[in-house]
Amino acid sequence: MTVSTEVLQTIEGIKKISEKSMKQAKTHIDSLTKPIGSLGKIEALATQLAGITNNPFPHVSPPGIAVFAADHGVSEMGVSAYPKDVTAQMVYNFLNGGAAINAFAKQINAVLKIVDVGVAQELEHDQLEQKKVKNGTNNFAYEQAMSNDEVNQAIQVGIDTTVKLLDEGAKTIIVGEMGIGNTTSASAIISLITGCSLEDAVGYGTGITDTIRENKITIISKALQDRQPNRNDPFDILTKIGGLEIASMTGAILKAAEQKVPVIVDGFICTAAAVLAVLMEENVRDYLIAGHQSQEKGHIHGLSYLQKKPLLQLDLRLGEGTGAALAFPLLQAATNMLNDMATFESAGVSEHN
Repeated sequence: MTVSTEVLQTIEGIKKISEKSMKQAKTHIDSLTKPIGSLGKIEALATQLAGITNNPFPHVSPPGIAVFAADHGVSEMGVSAYPKDVTAQMVYNFLNGGAAINAFAKQINAVLKIVDVGVAQELEHDQLEQKKVKNGTNNFAYEQAMSNDEVNQAIQVGIDTTVKLLDEGAKTIIVGEMGIGNTTSASAIISLITGCSLEDAVGYGTGITDTIRENKITIISKALQDRQPNRNDPFDILTKIGGLEIASMTGAILKAAEQKVPVIVDGFICTAAAVLAVLMEENVRDYLIAGHQSQEKGHIHGLSYLQKKPLLQLDLRLGEGTGAALAFPLLQAATNMLNDMATFESAGVSEHN
């Protein structure tokens, strides 16, 4: 697998988060007008954000959300409760402001980009980021999902989208997705990399029946045997069983980490991309914040691989970046604590003995 120069440069530019800024933030948090440790996970989150941004007093607003849309050839195998056409229909719904992610993006004043990286239909809309690499992946039940070049192109779309969001002022990155059939690709990726069984990785996606789920497991199992992706090579994995939108989310995450910007990981599909990004560069792990744990069976295994505990547990299974958007106010709260709370000294409050 040949990796493009720009993708390689992004990966090589990802450094460890700042221990110094974390220590400074922790010292400041311990001086605030509250018992030490009393804000629990919010304190840990604030400290992590200080390390990510290399700033003991970080800011996370506004967030930037990128929803990457693409179709999957494997959807032809009847692995989803919805037909392939729904991908394009939902993209128009995003563009017209009618989806859940639109409502939640508005709530947190996010910069929102809708990116066509591989929808099987030709789409036209003045708000659409038209970055189509190809009209959906090949059906990985019969052949590899993408070529080497297509994987590099899709990752680059993600990198470029993060750059665009940061240029427009985003201080946190949220990635989301839309693509009928993408839980099939994500299940294959999570099972392969984490080592969990397909029985544990494959859930009910958009609401499939037990019969369809069993068929989905059989299709993935055979594809893994036939394609033989190398579990230690994220590029080989993307080429053989990946999705265009999964590759783009991976690129977006890599670029955010390189630029020292926090990434809120959404649900199962996004977590598969985050797992691939960490496999590409271990330092990515500390730039990630798990927004929530979804109802998809395999999500817990992906989160475990990332060594993350989710901020929320709301039984979501929508995708689009919705869970990450719902979690964002907790990042805002963590930075507000750092920036706005008084210290014992400044407030004239007596500290404990």
